[in-house]
This record gives sequence, structure tokens and C-alpha cells, in this order.
Amino acid sequence: MAHIDEIAQHDGQTVTLQGWLHNRRSSGKLHFLTIRDGSGFIQAVMSKATVGDTLFTQAGHLGQETSLTVEGVVRADARAPGGYEMDVTRLEVVGAAADYPITPKSHGVDFLLDRRHLWIRSERQHAVLRVRHTVINAVRDFFNSRGFILADTPVFTPAACEGTTTLFPVSYFDTTAYLTQSGQLYNEANAMALGRVYCFGPTFRAEKSKTRRHLTEFWMVEPEMAYATLEDVIKLAEELITSVVARTLDERQRELDTLERNRAPLEQVRTPFPRLTYDEAAQILTDQGRPFQMGGDFGGPDETVLAEQFDRPVAVHRYPSATKAFYMKPDPERPDLSLSVDILAPEGYGEIVGGGQRLDDLDLLLQRIQEHELPQEAFDWYLDLRRYGSVPHAGFGMGIERVVAWICGLDHVRETIPYPRMLNRLRP
Repeated sequence: MAHIDEIAQHDGQTVTLQGWLHNRRSSGKLHFLTIRDGSGFIQAVMSKATVGDTLFTQAGHLGQETSLTVEGVVRADARAPGGYEMDVTRLEVVGAAADYPITPKSHGVDFLLDRRHLWIRSERQHAVLRVRHTVINAVRDFFNSRGFILADTPVFTPAACEGTTTLFPVSYFDTTAYLTQSGQLYNEANAMALGRVYCFGPTFRAEKSKTRRHLTEFWMVEPEMAYATLEDVIKLAEELITSVVARTLDERQRELDTLERNRAPLEQVRTPFPRLTYDEAAQILTDQGRPFQMGGDFGGPDETVLAEQFDRPVAVHRYPSATKAFYMKPDPERPDLSLSVDILAPEGYGEIVGGGQRLDDLDLLLQRIQEHELPQEAFDWYLDLRRYGSVPHAGFGMGIERVVAWICGLDHVRETIPYPRMLNRLRP
């Protein structure tokens, strides 16, 4: 049994493929069948003279997405996508399909999202999800090769990490738990045990947002390092992003071509990234005439304006403490600022990394918890990290879907995950 993504190894050989009929067209005594098997797409040419009248007639009535076993001879053809075609000698129907709802004509986004379980069979969605696979592999390989230990964190949590207004509560026996917004707090504990760690999994934000950058369920990789500073975080994030982009450009050229992605901007991604302080970024927005309130956080359009000034991602650091979470360490030189950083992707994709140096002083952390009106008892275990051998430590989170959207050049993050969850979408 052969797979389409390895078909070049079988040039001139008779092979058997198992897959689905993606498309069919006919011309006289020839059928041109586009077959997909999950690993790729190939055109299979069926000649009436070769297969006989009965099989040729049967093939002329096959419905889109009929599952098939096809046997034939592989031959090189420079005109064919992928450089190879297959001359069919035998075809067997495994499962018939009729009236497939997603036809080659244009469909609206809501129509396609309602049928997402079928939409992911399309060539474009194949390409996106294969890029996602490569991005995830590249992330894991990056950290594993640098001595980081994967130490995953709970999905059920007793308290907020990123703010109480975006929590999803769930019944947990006789109490209430919350779906995790981030693994960071537990990751800090892991770092105190293992030094350099990362967690990688789904996170949840109950944000009532309909922007093209937001999902209510998304995947995030979060490294955390003991004895680390803001500078260490920025350098690690730069290296991670450049490594992921380079790996994708190397391994997914065909997919990027399918998506008609201009690769030139991605080829500009290299270290070091330009850096702006929050104050410098705010001045750029002011100069550009943006209606920006000094001391506030940046919105999506603000991030787009800032990123447009550069040909690669830009690191914006030292945001006002008031805009960041309770655990962010203040800048010793300007306590009104935090030792935080966001890395903004170019081409309008906004923040893909957020992180910084964590607050390691017990008394100040207690004060921050009170100022944010958080229940101290929920953080007793977290405070222990400052009671028993506190050290400077730092880390960040990188959202996989936003990175994939940027690399693929997509208009919306909803295509970057097999089954997107958004404000008004819980199915399929």
C-alpha cells in the first residue's frame, strides 16, 4: 500500500492507493480522478481502453468523497501538481457517497463552519492543518533540544490566572472549578523543581470577542525558566519564532503554495527583532494619529500600526503595570512599569507572544493579590514558591493558532484549528 506523499518513490511501479474521490472530470474515453488519501492529492487517469466499459461507466457516476481503492502505474508528469500522475488499472468502491454538500462552487463561511467536519477534507484546509502540525513539531523540538522538560499543567484550576472576567466555570463535584486560562502559575512551580520547563496544551478564555484573532479555546506553549530575566525571555522567544518559521518554510513549501502565501515576508524573519519600549510604541501611535490613551493597553489596530513599521516581528516591552497581570514584576527603575514583553507579528497579525519576568517578592505579591481582589486562599500554594527558595524567574506564552494564521497568511484564526470554538460557535 502506497501513500500519495511518498509517490515519487514509486515512479514506474504499480501501486495501490486507498483514499477518497476529491473531484472528477471526463473527456471522451478518459476520466480524470483527483484522489486524496490524507497525505496528499494526486490525479489518477482512467482510460476506457485499459479498464473496460463496465468499470469506466461505473467510475463516471461516482460521487464526490466516495471512498476508493485504486491500483495503477505511477508516472512522472511535470504538468501535474506534485509532479506525478497515476494510470488506473483497477478501481474498487469501498463506500459510496452521494450529494456531498461541499461542492467545488463557492460557499459562505457559516455554511462551511457548520460542516467543518467535512470542510477539513478540502485541499486548502489540508494545507493549513499540515502547517499547524509542523509548527507544533518545531515548537516541541526547539524546547526538547535545549534541555527544557515538558511538564504539563492542569486544565481544571481553582482560580484565575489572567483575570476573573474571562473564566469558564465548571461544576467540580461539590465545588466550582475553572477551565485554565494559562498553565503559567503551575509552570512556575515546575520551574522551581526542574529549572527549565514548558507546558503545551489547550487554554480557555471566555472573551466576548468577535475579532479575527480570538478563539475561546486555543493551544498555547508556555516555557518558564528559573534564574531568568526579561532579557532571557525576549531572546528565547526570538529564537523560537525564527526556528518555527524556518522549519515551516523548509518543510511546507507545497502547502504554502496551495495557500498562495507570499513567502518573502517570512524569509525576513531573523534575529534580533527590533525592540520598542511601551513609551516609544505609544509615541509612534500618537505620531500616526491613532486615538490612543497613554497608560492603556494596545488594541488590535494599534498592534497592526506598530508592526507595520518593521519587516519582522517586533518586541514591545515594559508595559504599564496596571495593564498586566498581578504576578508581573515591576521595573526596579520605574515601578509603574512591568518587566513584560509582547511580540507582535507583522502583516497585521498582532500579538503572538506575551510574557515577562515574574514577581518573586512575597510581600509585594501578597499586596498585588489584594489589589486585584483575588481570593488569597486560592493562591496559598503559589505563595509557597516565594516562601521556600524564591528566585528570579521568567517565561512567556505563544499562541499556536495566531502563529499558524500568520505563517499561512489567513484572514481569521478559525481555520487554524480543526474545530474552532468562538463566541457563537460550539458545533460541530
